[in-house]
Amino acid sequence: MRRERAKAGISLSELAKRAGIAKSTLSQLEAATGNPGIETLWALAVALGVPFSVLVESPAPAVTVIRAGEGPTMHAEQASYAGTLLSAGPSGVRRDIYHGALEPGSVRESEPHIPGSMEHLVVSTGRLLAGPRDETVELSAGDYMSYRGDVAHLYEALEPGTTFVLVMQHS
Repeated sequence: MRRERAKAGISLSELAKRAGIAKSTLSQLEAATGNPGIETLWALAVALGVPFSVLVESPAPAVTVIRAGEGPTMHAEQASYAGTLLSAGPSGVRRDIYHGALEPGSVRESEPHIPGSMEHLVVSTGRLLAGPRDETVELSAGDYMSYRGDVAHLYEALEPGTTFVLVMQHS
């Protein structure tokens, strides 16, 4: 977090203000003593103008295998949503791949990502309502859709055990 803030050339106070979080929370995160939810990390990524994965990725070996149920998983604070980062875009390529799992009963609302973002979504199991807030589409297993990620959008499971692959592409 501190590295990206330094690259952006902004103060701790300014980043906290831009992301809409407390300065003390940001200070804890930079000291690696905080445990942020996905919403906090997204807000920080948008405020820094970087893909979300930049804040959570680890260096990858030459061959990577992530078994089902393993990998760096983030949980939403306000929905029963879990996203596992499968692959962060390499240097010069701005795309990330996630495996998502969502249960009925809550909606994962996502604020706009950095300008020029696109999302590509493939449903693996179950049924999902997804897309920009005013253009949601119901998808079933095997269905694909793409939409702008730089507008408010949402994901809502319509069946238990709904899973999907999400590719985030950043301009």
